[in-house]
Amino acid sequence: MAATLPRLRFDLDFMPSPVEDRPGLLIRDPFQYSQAILILPPPIVQLLDLFNGVATELDLREALVRVTGQLDVSDLSSQLMSSLSEAGFLHDDVFAALREKAHQEFAEAEVRMPAHIGSAYPEDAAEMKAVFSQYMQGEGTVTPGKLVAIAAPHVSPEGGYHSYREAYSALGPELRDKTFIILGTSHYGAAEKFGLTRKDFLTPLGRTRTDAGLVNELAAAAPSAVVEEDYVHATEHSIEFQAAFLQHTVAPDVRIVPLLCGSFSKSLYEGGRPEDDEGVKRFFGALGEIAAREADRLVFVLGVDMAHMGRRYGDPFEAHAGKGEMTGIEARDRARIDRIAAADAQGFWDLVREREDDLKWCGSSPFYTFLKAVPGLDAQLRRYDQWNIDSESVVSFGAMTFHRT
Repeated sequence: MAATLPRLRFDLDFMPSPVEDRPGLLIRDPFQYSQAILILPPPIVQLLDLFNGVATELDLREALVRVTGQLDVSDLSSQLMSSLSEAGFLHDDVFAALREKAHQEFAEAEVRMPAHIGSAYPEDAAEMKAVFSQYMQGEGTVTPGKLVAIAAPHVSPEGGYHSYREAYSALGPELRDKTFIILGTSHYGAAEKFGLTRKDFLTPLGRTRTDAGLVNELAAAAPSAVVEEDYVHATEHSIEFQAAFLQHTVAPDVRIVPLLCGSFSKSLYEGGRPEDDEGVKRFFGALGEIAAREADRLVFVLGVDMAHMGRRYGDPFEAHAGKGEMTGIEARDRARIDRIAAADAQGFWDLVREREDDLKWCGSSPFYTFLKAVPGLDAQLRRYDQWNIDSESVVSFGAMTFHRT
């Protein structure tokens, strides 16, 4: 009997190949268990459906015969299986070993090492300071009242620096004694969960200080909703970029509480409110208690993007910033922003749930978490942007400040 093919991992990044002379499907591991990147040619892409845990190696060889027109496809079959396995893209022993090693290394690490250094920002401290100073050039708008929070993008700083500037211009070295609670989007973490870590974050600018006491308090208050020392922190950019901008604008050793907010998919797809989940409700309550008790020493930072539209994100159209489909997307984005600015958590979530969030907002969970934990604030939209992340796809984002008058 032919052996069953292992399942392909569904938590991989799949996107059209950006290499002009190598069309097909690019596959990479966002968890960085493996550094491999594969580009499968178009005829081979359809064969990935066979790696479902049910089809067999015989099924794969038969499919290869149909695709290639060749009778002897043994080498091709073996090559495809070994390439996917060695890259850590299949649920097999190779992936299990890679995963265990990565999780153990993160758990034992003293600090959270920079995952996007050299790509999203420079490796050299002086060069990084110069680049971030350039990003921050220009005057930000004035924030009325007592600042409680900012919302900034987590898109690549190069693509979103105008909005980063508008958000972070509300901060400065005078806040170096504050603790910054960073609510980041957990792109790959578990739904209805909050990922915590007690590790300091390291960048070329220095080492942040994580307030382990507040992390411990949240973990104790809502254990069923918390993933402690969540490995997703090791690769997630939504907090790393905020830590870097905080170091640049406030202090290299800025004190933070890094919280990753998983999706509220149960509410999104089945109805009800996110806090209908008891663990989520307890977490909102605990975070709210901390926010009220420690109001004088806390500032919240939300690392949030908004809509993700176009071919890259599964839409049947090409998206171009500020044009065509994206003009209607902006109107819908702004409707949600209006509900956030009005401190209307339920109204905001009702808009997110429309069409099961076909806008694919990458920030709805941090926004909702903040609105529930720190209600009743005044807010200001400082900037709204759309950016072509590639020639056919757009990400929208913006800058907001939240304050008490």
